[in-house]
Amino acid sequence: MTTEERLEKLERELSAMKRRDHQLLAVVGLAVVGLGLIWTLTNTTPTAQAQGGAAVPKVIRAQRFVVEDMNGQTRAFLDVNNAGPGLVLLDANGQVRAELSVQKNGPGLHLYNENGERRVLLYLDKTRVELGMFDANSKPRAALSVDKGGPALRLCDQNGKSHVSLDIMMNDPTLALWGENKNAAVSLNVIENKPVMVLFDKNGKPLWSAP
Repeated sequence: MTTEERLEKLERELSAMKRRDHQLLAVVGLAVVGLGLIWTLTNTTPTAQAQGGAAVPKVIRAQRFVVEDMNGQTRAFLDVNNAGPGLVLLDANGQVRAELSVQKNGPGLHLYNENGERRVLLYLDKTRVELGMFDANSKPRAALSVDKGGPALRLCDQNGKSHVSLDIMMNDPTLALWGENKNAAVSLNVIENKPVMVLFDKNGKPLWSAP
């Protein structure tokens, strides 16, 4: 056997050894993957069986949940603190836009504009339900409420002071208009099916009434 023939034989043997090494590595890799799958199935099967065969758990218990968008921005979170549970929704700029909570006295819903000012409030307790609307400066401008006495509507100026009220108390409606000093200037009532009109001075004293 010449030197060239011996070199060719050696190259063939080295190539065969490399192929065997690659095959051995492939077999080892497959074995590792298989063992991993077996371990996963072994540990998840009892959980799935306990959940009726579903891969998704039916009950998740935690004290806080955070929901993020595709950019990693927090868009909502649900948690419980000393005041009670609350759900908060945020816009793409991270500004709170809606908040739903249940506190000791009752549930409440707050809606905010893009600058964080509250614009709408819906609140309920044991004796009263109220819907409030605010301007862009967070000043109350209108409120509609219902309590044991009956429904009431309030309209406010830009400073949050009431100037118009409409009530129904004991089935008798009352419309009142007043100025800056909070004393009613005009009161229109229907009492026992009889209309009554009263004018007040700046001190709240009756000036004239009819009938």
